[in-house]
Amino acid sequence: MFDPALFLAFIAAATLLTITPGVDTAMVLRSAATEGPRSALFAGIGISIGCLIWAGAVSLGLGALLQASELAYTILKWAGAAYLVWLGLKMLIKPRTTWADQDTPGAKGFAAMRAGFFTNITNPKIGVFYVTFLPQFIPHGANVTLYSFFLALVHIALSVVWFAALTAATVPLGRALRRPNVIKTLDRVTGGLFIAFGLRLATSRADRKSVV
Repeated sequence: MFDPALFLAFIAAATLLTITPGVDTAMVLRSAATEGPRSALFAGIGISIGCLIWAGAVSLGLGALLQASELAYTILKWAGAAYLVWLGLKMLIKPRTTWADQDTPGAKGFAAMRAGFFTNITNPKIGVFYVTFLPQFIPHGANVTLYSFFLALVHIALSVVWFAALTAATVPLGRALRRPNVIKTLDRVTGGLFIAFGLRLATSRADRKSVV
């Protein structure tokens, strides 16, 4: 069963949550500003793959496990927090001064995709978020597993649109954003944000419904 009004309500709520600043937005924006649209695209792909895996896992019951098991949530939470803090410290201690490093475009794209994927897949709050948020928008009589996965896919699609908009917004400013002092500043600011997000994740509780 499909409820158009309920689906539109989900679109509105998911859109607001998507554009709320978080680690995924910071990752894509930083990639777009300092490395160009290609790296931002790959970062977005990595994040989307992570969300897709979370969507499938939630449909299979892993999200409910994370919500119910304090140990499982804590292990994944600390892994994600450690990864974010490590990325942040690396940017703070050794910020870049140029985006045109010795890596090939393909290597830089893969590195951006890998970073986007790991920042997403190691954040257990995404799984808990899907478990606590999606059921509100499942119409009566619908297959819960399939409809939950469908709503998660819609959320991923909205995220892709948002990432594309962020990337497009940085293109006119590309030359200015790629000056050495600007790149160094962006790396340090993003590094600080990643550390803050990591610490926030480390101190979060499994029953919180927001996503870092």
